[in-house]
Amino acid sequence: MKTKKIIFQLHKILGLTTGIVVFIVAITGCCWTFREEIESLYDDYKTVQVKNETLITVTKAKEIAQEIFPKNTVHGTVFKKQNDAVEVIFYDAEPEFYQSVFLNPYSGEIIQIDNHLTGFFAFILKGHMRVWLPKKIGEQVVGASILIFILIIISGFILWIPKKRKNLKQRIKFDWKKTTNWKRKNFDLHTVTGFYICSLAFIIAFTGAFMSYDWLKYVVYKSTGGQRTEVFKVPENIDSIAITSTTKPIDLLIPRLQKESPNADGFELHYPKTEEESIYVEVSKSKGLFYDSDFRFFDQNSLKEIETEAIYGKYENATIPDKILRMNYDIHIGAIGGITGKIIVFFVSLLTASLPITGILLWFGRKYKKKN
Repeated sequence: MKTKKIIFQLHKILGLTTGIVVFIVAITGCCWTFREEIESLYDDYKTVQVKNETLITVTKAKEIAQEIFPKNTVHGTVFKKQNDAVEVIFYDAEPEFYQSVFLNPYSGEIIQIDNHLTGFFAFILKGHMRVWLPKKIGEQVVGASILIFILIIISGFILWIPKKRKNLKQRIKFDWKKTTNWKRKNFDLHTVTGFYICSLAFIIAFTGAFMSYDWLKYVVYKSTGGQRTEVFKVPENIDSIAITSTTKPIDLLIPRLQKESPNADGFELHYPKTEEESIYVEVSKSKGLFYDSDFRFFDQNSLKEIETEAIYGKYENATIPDKILRMNYDIHIGAIGGITGKIIVFFVSLLTASLPITGILLWFGRKYKKKN
């Protein structure tokens, strides 16, 4: 009994401390779940008419796009199907800059410019990742609050366990009558709802914390038997002599990969930042999924493929610990389970957002009861 009282006080104090942050993170996560599906309703500009012509090269795509943003850094260029626009992505961390230039894959004509830092979903993501605070402060607040929320889930489950077995029925269903007052209803909403979603809310919270803290990623990876480097790293070139061709070696890579993987969803090429760095290409195999992508590296002179010791290489070479790390984001947003998984995450996030509200009402009800 004494232990449960201590756990109750801990649960209450932690809940009141982080309630607002947990509510914001949960409700914004709920809104983010179907971002891709919603955006697909108004992104017709990304589709072009197929022509019997050669696609523009990655070098040409970069040159055209950099005329728009000459002072910013090209993060990478995405090639998809023949009827998809080429996307040149610009990203700078300080000052924060994240925009995409969409080009006609045949003519190089500029179709659209998207600013990923503005609009509804940009607002939602900033709330989810940093509760609209400055980046460095907000990310720390969210990360710490999610770790605390994991403790809240564990302590809440311990408190949920009834003292007597006969009371179990009251904890697993809503048994309301006309005479049931609002305090009892609110208690049931908090405890019964919390019980049914606690396991999935724990998974969502843990995968979120996983992305916030490298030390947690390291601990999980090594504790599951991981032997590779869990940090993403682009290897250096292995050859100094370029292949003989009238075309730049880098411009030969995407056509080659498209022939090798005709069913791939897309190819995101990252230009080498130095003369020593290799070319990095992310081959997306499944639409809407990230974990099964191939991360491939090629010598920028000879185009010889370079193997990596890190977990981010070819998916076929991934071990079980590697897959656990790579699946983290897809698990977090529910994409790992397709549309069904996203629906589950949507409702779990929505119900999670209700827990701080019912928790505060519980606290208020107890305070009000004592005064009367």
